[in-house]
Amino acid sequence: MKTIAVIGAGTMGNGIAHTFAQSGFTVKLIDISEKSLEKGMVTIASNLDRMVTKGTITEEDKHKTIGNIITYTDIKDGVTGTDLVVEAATENVTLKLNIFKQLSEVCDHNVILATNTSSISITQIAAQVVHPERVIGMHFMNPVPIMKLVEIIRGYSTSNEVIKTIMDLSEKLEKTPTEVNDYPGFVANRILMPMINEAIETLYNKVAGVQEIDTVMKLGMGHPMGPLQLADFIGLDVCLSILNVMYDGFKNPKYAPCPLLVNMVMAGKLGVKSGEGFYDYAESKKAEKIAKQFLK
Repeated sequence: MKTIAVIGAGTMGNGIAHTFAQSGFTVKLIDISEKSLEKGMVTIASNLDRMVTKGTITEEDKHKTIGNIITYTDIKDGVTGTDLVVEAATENVTLKLNIFKQLSEVCDHNVILATNTSSISITQIAAQVVHPERVIGMHFMNPVPIMKLVEIIRGYSTSNEVIKTIMDLSEKLEKTPTEVNDYPGFVANRILMPMINEAIETLYNKVAGVQEIDTVMKLGMGHPMGPLQLADFIGLDVCLSILNVMYDGFKNPKYAPCPLLVNMVMAGKLGVKSGEGFYDYAESKKAEKIAKQFLK
């Protein structure tokens, strides 16, 4: 593989594009919004600058990485001549199904189609595509350039050849690919999201405050980030979406999202990206200040 298309220039998309480009691949970064593309490229440059400062890469490496990325606002133009397409759009079922239906129409039948979904059925997505055996889940962790894990999800029809190709490719990115089967939430979020949801329930039931809950999990369980801070970092809307996918998929009440989470999303309190969630990020993104709503 030489040329990779990445659909979506948001947090995950620009991180995936950065990672492939830094590993020497030609990357076509696609987003319908020119503004999003510009913002994504600024983020990539900023992250590369940080790596140069830390001595992880050289200034020359930075320029080569940026030079490997070409931006597009049209999917058909962007996917032309690619070997792999990685979809990293918003975690919305309808949007993803529409994207894959379009990809099936504009991509050659030998192009592997991957989705970075963190919870949505690979089999359902593959049903939109001619030759569904080439559809696979490639779930990167955030921040993509740093996190080593890639959850590789085998859909009902995904071929062994495609699995091997993507596993090998992930290793070329210096990642650790781990194969899992196609069930709601896969492994990472099937375990993580109920924990986050339970932390929100614990706050909702006034067992303890925001800082206390996160402190217990960090110091007592060895987590690098407390579950409420992590929820803010992921995005409360994304957490809610994943929990709803699992609740719909399993019909098990243990996956039902906490009413507090639902209300916060409806109120636009989405975490870091909105400036407020369980913490207030107006002055810092380091979760140093608890949101006013949760102050004692």
